[in-house]
Amino acid sequence: MIGLWVRRLTPLLAALAIVGVLLGMAPAQNLGPAWALVILAALALAWVIFQPLGAARDDFLPAAAVLISGAGLAMIARLSGELARKQELWLFVSLVLVVALGPAFARFRRLAAFKYLWVIGSIALFALLALFGQEVNGARLWIRVGSIQYEPIELIKLFIVFFLAAYLAETADVIANARPWSIRANLKYLGPLFIGWGASMAILILQHDLGMAVLLLATFVAVLYAATRRLDLILGSLATFALAAAWAAHHFAYVQTRLAVWQNPFGDPLGAGFQSSQGLYSLAAGGLLGTGYRLGHPGFIPDVATDYIYAAWSEEFGAIGAVVLLLLYLAIVWRALSIARAQPDLYTRLLAVGLAAILGFQVVIIAGGVIGLFPLTGITLPFMSYGGSSLVANFLLIALVWAISGRSLASSAPKV
Repeated sequence: MIGLWVRRLTPLLAALAIVGVLLGMAPAQNLGPAWALVILAALALAWVIFQPLGAARDDFLPAAAVLISGAGLAMIARLSGELARKQELWLFVSLVLVVALGPAFARFRRLAAFKYLWVIGSIALFALLALFGQEVNGARLWIRVGSIQYEPIELIKLFIVFFLAAYLAETADVIANARPWSIRANLKYLGPLFIGWGASMAILILQHDLGMAVLLLATFVAVLYAATRRLDLILGSLATFALAAAWAAHHFAYVQTRLAVWQNPFGDPLGAGFQSSQGLYSLAAGGLLGTGYRLGHPGFIPDVATDYIYAAWSEEFGAIGAVVLLLLYLAIVWRALSIARAQPDLYTRLLAVGLAAILGFQVVIIAGGVIGLFPLTGITLPFMSYGGSSLVANFLLIALVWAISGRSLASSAPKV
């Protein structure tokens, strides 16, 4: 039994040790009191300790989430004390939720019973945004209740995966065997799928959040292909979205501005291109090894703690540190996909694939935007960027994948 607990806790203890070193170098005045950090560490340990005794799980997943979120907190504390203390509070909320919801997540297959409820919930949240949402930088994405501001789209992306996994688990065989030219067969089984997905995509475009629209499209395509292996549906989805994106580029000024900045970030270096150009300067200043923690100047980048945390990290930890961070994300996604392949039922496989896709594509979209591969979108770098909505949603995502990874200790024991 002691050996079992050592194996379970070693990854998390190693992550907490690294986080402790990073936070030990952070400006003390920008963090909360030491006892608050101790409580966060205790909650992280409780998350792993309170897993089912008779199951073996991939304990790398919670350790990686804690490690990246701790590194993100260290970078945010280096940039803004006010934001760092808020991020600590959201870390507390996230960890309390994953500990409290642990027993419910162990029964994750019950989520399939509510497949249409997830679509209804998504549309309801979009309606609340339309009625009460606050517009920031051209996008109406936040709802404020008192001093608390939340971004419902972070929950919506999870709801969409829950719906896709449940619906496709029931219809995948029929959809996979339907001939592309059989309009009746395709509409019968793809209709609810595209209505649920298309409604969310349309509202997203109307809400001026093309970054999240791209993320949901990529997730939709990944889950659909995993379920049916039909390339015609994938190509059709991509073509439809390309037309919608082209329309948005001609009708939305903010999209035109982002495209212009992406094509030439130095065309207006003191105006629209200021953030992007400063981000590129920050990446260049970091070089291979970085300037060292707290020795760079990422504060010149507007909204650096949210949109450009990857540039700040790269400046102070260099290209090597940037690659190590990406490898951590890659390890999480790879392990999530490995967990999906090991599942005996299609629903669980699709659920794990969808959750892996959300995390993986989000990293690709924001990191690619920072380094100039794509136009920058306003989504966060999971666990690293400042943002309570994103932090809570991503901890819930990891908790679900971790629960899916569980298998009986008897079945995982070596055979003799």
